[in-house]
Amino acid sequence: FKEVNDLFGHAAGDAVLQKVAHCASSVLRHGQMLARLGGDEFAIIAPNLPDPQAAGRIAEAVLSALRQENRLSPGGMVSASIGIALYPLDADEQAALVSHADTALYRAKAEGKDTFRYFEASMGAEARDRRSLEQDLRQAVARGEFRLVYQPQKEISSGRMIGFEALLRRQHPDRGEVPPSVFIPVAEDSGSIAQIGEWVLSTACEEAATWKNPLTVAVNVSAVQLHNPDFSRKVHEVLLRTGLAAGRLELEITETALVKDMPRALATLRQIKALGVRVAMDDFGTGYSSLSNLRAFPFDKIKIDGSFIKSVDRNGQVATIVRAVLGLGRGLGLPVLAEGVETLDELRFLDAEDCDIGQGYFLGRPGPIEAFSELTGVPAADDGVKEDAATAKVENVRGGSILMLQPAAAARSG
Repeated sequence: FKEVNDLFGHAAGDAVLQKVAHCASSVLRHGQMLARLGGDEFAIIAPNLPDPQAAGRIAEAVLSALRQENRLSPGGMVSASIGIALYPLDADEQAALVSHADTALYRAKAEGKDTFRYFEASMGAEARDRRSLEQDLRQAVARGEFRLVYQPQKEISSGRMIGFEALLRRQHPDRGEVPPSVFIPVAEDSGSIAQIGEWVLSTACEEAATWKNPLTVAVNVSAVQLHNPDFSRKVHEVLLRTGLAAGRLELEITETALVKDMPRALATLRQIKALGVRVAMDDFGTGYSSLSNLRAFPFDKIKIDGSFIKSVDRNGQVATIVRAVLGLGRGLGLPVLAEGVETLDELRFLDAEDCDIGQGYFLGRPGPIEAFSELTGVPAADDGVKEDAATAKVENVRGGSILMLQPAAAARSG
């Protein structure tokens, strides 16, 4: 919902809220009440239900109404996540009941959205942990908890290093090392991914500008950044401030980020290309409409997702897919980078099939830039440098219930 407000303005956000309110209230019966709690959260109070399953039927009716509205109306798609808490089974005090419904809502969001979940006692600790993560992330950049590590990208035919992908790591003062698989989803859901993404772009460019060899640096870009109207201007400002040559910066975009608003994404990528920055399609084959996206968007490189490289030397079906992508890249004049190269046999297969570039554990683990001082000229720390091997490359109602409803609004596609 925050993305809708940020990208399209508060009028569009209000329209989303009105759509959700209309759909949810249309399925309620006499005596059941819908209320907006704030932001994009609503609550339904449903007293005197005959059994717990009745609350689930209300939740499913709300979700169905939203799906039907999406089919009938053009523009933005809206889905919702719903959490259910039952009185007095789950709690007999209003604050606890609302809190439990909120906890179940977070579980529904974590399990794919557009669904509902009943509260379970085991969810409490998990929800508290997630809220704590959200609060911490808002201050993580200011507290200096993030750092970048770099994974080599090498030309397969010669073994020559051509650049690095910048990968984000986080060291929490109490939790220790927090994996990206944990904090990135939380950052995306809470909206803090925009600030974090800006820090990554700025830091990667600052560090790359100091390297003695003109190697490329690849930076991942979130959907929030891509669809921000000021993104190309921010990229330009970073390049001017750091002195990094535009041709040495490569922005990696996933197909999923493109489809949120394809016209806006296309306009942004064209502006970025006009700066001289290169653009790669990341995780090719795992998103939507891959072939049409390759034709429509100004990409300079294709990155095959690592899931297609795993055991490519032993799996005939996977090998056929990889050969097809390599042929597609040659036909379009685009170099192809294979992610997740972990064995010599996988590398030999890619070499035999004329894959251009490789990245993965077998070719180099991620590490601080000082670990590659021979190539970059960045001196190693006095206490020695170790590569980052840990990670390669988140009111009391008798007999009734409260359903916490939170819509997940996808940006308009037209």
